[in-house]
Amino acid sequence: MSTKPASLITLALAAAMPALAQDKPAASVTAAPVAKPAASAGLANDWLRQQSDGFKPWDIGGQVRARFEAKEGMAIQGQAGSLDFRDHGAAVNNEYWLTRSRFHVGYNDKWWTVYGEAQASTANSDMRYAYANNPSVDGTTKKLGDGPEANWIDLHQAFVTLGNQKEFPLTVKAGRQELVYGEERLIGASGWNNIARSFDAAKVRWQNDAFSADVFSGFPVIPENGQFDVDNGQDLFSGIYATMLKIPKTVLDVYFLARNSGTGAAGFAPSPQFPQPSARDIYTIGGRVKSKPGELGHWDYSVEGAYQFGDYRDARAGAPTQRLTQDAFMFVVQGGYTFADLWATPRLGLEYSYGSGDSNSKDGTHGTFDNLFPTNHKFYGFMDVASLQNLQDLRGIVQIKPTKASTLVLEGHGLWLASTSDNFYSVSGTARGGTGASPGNGYGANPNYSNFLGTEVDVVGSYAVTKFLQIEAGYGHFFVGKYIEQSLSNPAFGSKDADWFYTQITFNF
Repeated sequence: MSTKPASLITLALAAAMPALAQDKPAASVTAAPVAKPAASAGLANDWLRQQSDGFKPWDIGGQVRARFEAKEGMAIQGQAGSLDFRDHGAAVNNEYWLTRSRFHVGYNDKWWTVYGEAQASTANSDMRYAYANNPSVDGTTKKLGDGPEANWIDLHQAFVTLGNQKEFPLTVKAGRQELVYGEERLIGASGWNNIARSFDAAKVRWQNDAFSADVFSGFPVIPENGQFDVDNGQDLFSGIYATMLKIPKTVLDVYFLARNSGTGAAGFAPSPQFPQPSARDIYTIGGRVKSKPGELGHWDYSVEGAYQFGDYRDARAGAPTQRLTQDAFMFVVQGGYTFADLWATPRLGLEYSYGSGDSNSKDGTHGTFDNLFPTNHKFYGFMDVASLQNLQDLRGIVQIKPTKASTLVLEGHGLWLASTSDNFYSVSGTARGGTGASPGNGYGANPNYSNFLGTEVDVVGSYAVTKFLQIEAGYGHFFVGKYIEQSLSNPAFGSKDADWFYTQITFNF
């Protein structure tokens, strides 16, 4: 790619500059929240309901999103020898266009609703394989396709809801749906991804003014371009997620989650565009406490922690067939201060995230935290280098809102492995390289190496042109650390920093 890092920074800041000179209603953004827009049921719904009261029970609308991404020094999945931060000898630069179009129709009655949403995801010039099959999984086949973020056309959601919480606190929701809980660190829709995530699931909710609890169970949907997406019938995900709202100045979430994946889960689909799990029965118990908005003055905080037990089996070719005892944990501590009386109401934030790694691959215990079904793009660097597995992330945040319609965010991340006896995991949860001291491609479990991965600096700006149209852009630079330098010097690949730039426009109707 010809664009140099300095020019990428200029482009990212230039895309954010219109926000400094205008004042329009805000819309939701990728990087950080801005002020809520004026109440609207959507462009199509607003117009239809103005024409006739008969459209009031209907929900008709959609979204069109287009994004350009440019990456330098980052792996192109499926391309021979391509690795994150590799300096020479393989392709590591990729530029592509993504579009995602959604159209939904819903109908709301007093005691029931029905909702359906189609989704078309396209990619152009993406050099990545749709499915790389690396590391190799039995029963699956490498597929070039149009890349891992193309899926034309499919059913994203289709569900029925029974109940009316205004009349009775119990409701039931069944069908293809998104599951979103907490900050989405463990359960989220992965909305940044061009395809996003949904489940074929059933959910029962009890909700009143003081307490809510969901009991759910279902299977994640497997995207496969060119055929109707089915769920992974070998990957059952269930849980109880409860929220208490009447604690003074505090919101408390507690949860118990179960992921039960059979031996056929990893190869359930011949060419899945998202990695499928190995056999496991992992149970997660955890909780999150956070401050209520405005209850602590200008301060805010949240603390979340979870412990996992059960068993796990590695699905990679040649790995041992016996199950390992799962013994893993995670925690996140974050806080911030908002200068409400200053121009642009700047917020300074600091966060530390820890996901455990495996300290000894031969002791019969698996210590790597299972990140489950997260939206990782929001947390561990916008370049999507890592997931909350064998990871330490120290994150600093500076956020300003120059106008009601705009946000500009600057973030810095310091990243370390939790254990050098474990792997460096990608944003999708797959391990880079194999196990053992000599994985063959540089990455892997290298106990004698440094645990310092590197630092990442990101700047992201967004601007709501109207409450229906939003533009945003961002730039990230990753400075490689000692672990990466050591890993890629052993096979003489060499290492280099990576750059990432994107610009995106979203139209909701």
